[in-house]
This record gives sequence, structure tokens and C-alpha cells, in this order.
Amino acid sequence: MDAPVDVVGRTALLLRAVAAAEPTGAGTAALARAAGLARPTAHRLLTSLEAEGLTERTPEHGHWVLGPELYLLGSAAAARYDVTAHAQPVVRRLALATGESAFFSARRGEETICLLREDGSFPLRSHVLHEGIRFPLGVASAGLAILAHLPEAQVRDFLARHDLTAEHGPAHAVRPLRTRIRRTRELGYAVNPGLLVEGSWGMGAAVFDAAGRPGWALSLTGIAQRFGPARRRELGALLLHEAHELSQAVQSAADVTPRARG
Repeated sequence: MDAPVDVVGRTALLLRAVAAAEPTGAGTAALARAAGLARPTAHRLLTSLEAEGLTERTPEHGHWVLGPELYLLGSAAAARYDVTAHAQPVVRRLALATGESAFFSARRGEETICLLREDGSFPLRSHVLHEGIRFPLGVASAGLAILAHLPEAQVRDFLARHDLTAEHGPAHAVRPLRTRIRRTRELGYAVNPGLLVEGSWGMGAAVFDAAGRPGWALSLTGIAQRFGPARRRELGALLLHEAHELSQAVQSAADVTPRARG
């Protein structure tokens, strides 16, 4: 008997591809490639999602974008999952204090997704990260910070199942990635020395939930000339401080919310 078609899984992949294409959206063919689906399958699913208000098409180019029903569903879930209200002032402080671009990213399964961006005063900026972009764990400083703080058994399992070199190059092979994981554990924060875009450096620190799991990360990006050894130590200490404060705020909110609902 043929294996059942995972319609829900395919739909989820497609919605993530649409989200990654925001705010301009993307055409059916591009979304099909991003989700690993045949174009007719992607078109059929996108049309069904449109009928439910989960996707829609832009009037200018006919690109697919997220629909209004997703906003309503997200608003309903925000009370349980949204920590951006706590993170927003932290990200702004980091941008103001450093002059660099500051970010807040969340772990979703085996990926990170950037939720917040705040640009600092320095006129030259890195544009590697933007709100909505996703990377596998271990890629970019936020994903490296989170991966390094997972239990070792989970790290081994992740590295055994994923070949990050296909999309992100030989610097993301297991051996060099293991070296960066070890260094991240030693320092407490992660450093990405221009591995995604040459000359664009990043640093990240994990933010922990009430169970002590790394669920989010704060990060900074900028040009290589502003990330010399002395300044990396300064920025690393700042990131760790702000990540600790945000972890405490998130954990306190998690303790209060169930009682408030009761």
C-alpha cells in the first residue's frame, strides 16, 4: 500500500516559505522550490489556503503573502508564546549601546526565525538578517548560541541528521562547527566570523525558558572592522548580561501567567 501523503506537513512547509518571502511575497514557482514541492501541488495548496484566508495575493505582482486569518490566529496564541514585548526594549538597548544592528530570534524546531530587528547608529550595516528569515541551528550566531546550549545528545543527533554544507558551505561541516560549539560553550556567547557573508560578523547569546532550555537568542551584526578582539569581549559581556536579564523576565512572566488565568 502506498504511504499516505503528508498534506499537513507539506502545507506547513509552504506556509513557512511564504513567511520567509514577506513582505514582498513570492510567486508559485519560487515557493514550490523553497518548500521542495512540485509546482502544481504548491499551487493547489496555496489556492486552498487562500480560500481559508491563510494566504492571499498582492494586487501589484500577484505574489503570495500571508493572509489575514493567520494574523488572527497568531493574536490568539500570542498570550502563550509571544515574548517579543519583553525582548523589544532589550533589542533597542543593544542597538543604542553598540551602534550595531541588534536582533531577537526564536527557536522553532531545528531552526531559528528572526522576530525583531533594530538598527544602530553606525551607518554601515549588515543585511544578512531580517525579520522572518530562518536558518538551521548552528548557522548564524543566534542558531550557534542555541545549538551550543542544547544537551549534548541533542547536538549529536542534530549533527548526524543534517548536512549544513550543501547550502551554507564547508565552514559548516561537522568538524569546524564542533570547534565553534566548543568555543561558544567556553565563552558563553557565539561568534560568526563572516561565515554567511564575507566581512559581516555576528555575535549571539542564548535566552532560556523557565525549564532552562535555550528557546531564543539575542544577536548583533556588523562589519568585520568593528568586531576586533577587544570589542568582541565587550560586546560578548553585554550580550550575556542582556540575555540573562531577558531570560529572567521571560521566566517570571511564565510563572505569573498561569496564576493570572486561574
